[in-house]
Amino acid sequence: MERIAMNHLKTWKHKAKRKPLIVRGARQVGKTWLIKKFGREEYAQMAYINFEESRIMQGLFSSDFDIPRIINAIQIETGIQVHAENTLIVFDEIQEAEGGLTSLKYFCENAPEYHIIAAGSLLGISLHSTKSFPVGKVEFMELYPLNFAEFLSALHQKPLLDLLQSRDWGLVRTFKEKYSYFLRHYYYIGGMPEVVSSFIHNNDYDEVRSIQKEILTAYDQDFSKHVPPDVVPRLRQLWNSIPSQLSKENRKFIFGLIKKGARAREYEMALMWLIDCGLIYQIKRISKPDIPLKGYADNSAFKIYMSDVGLLAAMGDIDVKTLLEGNAIFEEFKGALTEQYVLQQLIVNPDMPIFYWSAEKATAEVDFVIQYSGKVIPIEVKAEENLKAKSLQSYCQKYNPDVALRISMSDYREQDRLINIPLYALAIQDILEP
Repeated sequence: MERIAMNHLKTWKHKAKRKPLIVRGARQVGKTWLIKKFGREEYAQMAYINFEESRIMQGLFSSDFDIPRIINAIQIETGIQVHAENTLIVFDEIQEAEGGLTSLKYFCENAPEYHIIAAGSLLGISLHSTKSFPVGKVEFMELYPLNFAEFLSALHQKPLLDLLQSRDWGLVRTFKEKYSYFLRHYYYIGGMPEVVSSFIHNNDYDEVRSIQKEILTAYDQDFSKHVPPDVVPRLRQLWNSIPSQLSKENRKFIFGLIKKGARAREYEMALMWLIDCGLIYQIKRISKPDIPLKGYADNSAFKIYMSDVGLLAAMGDIDVKTLLEGNAIFEEFKGALTEQYVLQQLIVNPDMPIFYWSAEKATAEVDFVIQYSGKVIPIEVKAEENLKAKSLQSYCQKYNPDVALRISMSDYREQDRLINIPLYALAIQDILEP
């Protein structure tokens, strides 16, 4: 399957002042697979070391950071004669090697000619205790689950994707049922590479759900491995409350839903760990939609979403028939899945801060507010074709934005400054350009 992040890696390779690259992302989003594919396609050879698997190499950086000594050890371990001009050096699960992250500073300063990519789950990298993190000496790339565009491409639906890119909305409308069909499948399957690959090869919905459950179990096991023992119970309670948090009409996170009487300060550490390891996204409320949005963030009010819509469906035990065929009882949670889907398409853009807005003393709430291309853009999300957006109207009357977006299953249309974008059209890379 093709990943958009491959273009980021190619750009990094050809930078004049290239620094070691750290690829971050939650477990099982495909970091190792992508890096190895990049190494095979773009370099004559690749020296790959997994520090989790090689105990001998875990002590590689413990004595000093002498580059010739390190390169020699890499050559002995991998059997690859490293040449700076045509060899990709990969340090996988780098958090397992003492001093591994710090070594990147010395490669940057003393041997910038080497092409080095380090990888590891956020669970390891963000929380690993290191004496000297190489601030300013490394670059970062976040890898997320497949977005809807990558999903369509993986399922050999590139003609549908190309039609969206053409923005021939009349012809797009002709194939609306097809887009809706694949969108519903994306809600169930999600974007975890192993899950998508399984569906492509076996077309088995039960196997999809089984793999999703295995991934969720692996995350739970990681909690015990990496998180301080006194934090683990609260972390699990918070993690398991996510479906109930999102099933509310107002999806603002409420600590009391974790357990009766729960207080924010009791769960601050657990919340931080889940955010840092990439398993959840925290979307904060803004009190005023001005640039920079971050300056108006309300740290006490926020929503929590998961990293992947398919994992959210699995965690909520939404069966395939309910999701693909529809069920009236399911309507509220469908809204949660739709917001999760929209966020998943937005968050891959690193230069787009995302918040939400709600009125101080009213029920009006806009699902997302983004800072993009020098503008503040409100986004209302609808799961179906409902075009009533009272909260968005209230926002527009109060703040008079240059453009407002409503994302729904209705067709593309422009009404003055309000643009309706079909949910499936978020597959277009620059669809949000005002």
